[in-house]
Amino acid sequence: MSRRTSVLALRLAGPLQSWGASSRFTRRTTESAPTKSGVVGLLAAAVGIDRDDDTRLGPLAALRFGVRIDQPGTRIRDFQKAVHPVTEKTMPLSERFYLADAVFVAAVEGEHPLLAELYAALQAPVYAPFLGRRSCPPSGPVELGLHENACLEDTLKELPWQASGWYRRRHRHEPPDRLTVLREKAADEQGATDVLRDQPISFAAAHRRHALRTVVTTQVPMPPDPLDGPQHHDPFEALSEVPEEESA
Repeated sequence: MSRRTSVLALRLAGPLQSWGASSRFTRRTTESAPTKSGVVGLLAAAVGIDRDDDTRLGPLAALRFGVRIDQPGTRIRDFQKAVHPVTEKTMPLSERFYLADAVFVAAVEGEHPLLAELYAALQAPVYAPFLGRRSCPPSGPVELGLHENACLEDTLKELPWQASGWYRRRHRHEPPDRLTVLREKAADEQGATDVLRDQPISFAAAHRRHALRTVVTTQVPMPPDPLDGPQHHDPFEALSEVPEEESA
């Protein structure tokens, strides 16, 4: 009998995120969703894996990865200039891209003991998590839940919508019908795929390496909104009910 897998889900939200897969020299781009190398790096930091420890990185890189775009955000561009720490010479002007106000649900699928270790580490990380770059901290807890005897596809389909409150209110009359999911192809799955060079092999500064990874793009029905139903309460709604003379 085959072993059942578990899924660790993450909520990746912050003022800025940047997930580069092909950045070179002075132009640092970002993908439209978190990359596997970026999320594996976040998990490795949480458990305290050093950048040059390729042996401990291997089991994390072997996890099956997927991400759901709950709030696409806005792509912005920034120009940065730095001074070399040794020579004190001015470095070339660099062009950097970010995603502003984006929210994603990322998930990794694998054996339960490893995912349980990662889940515990996220609650007390050795190194602080960041969303692609050190200058992009998350706006809240990253861990979203550990699901036993689950699969990647079902978890990304069923988890409640994680968009920010202001984004939900802005779209409450016309919420999206479906959400985009980018995930790794299952072993026996057929159909068209894309490739992305974000499969981590080594994070060592001297020989950082990534391999190509197959990516399947699908659409899933809009999951439940946790703010719907009788538990929803917006204190600012009461302001519209106060008479003008009382609010003066």
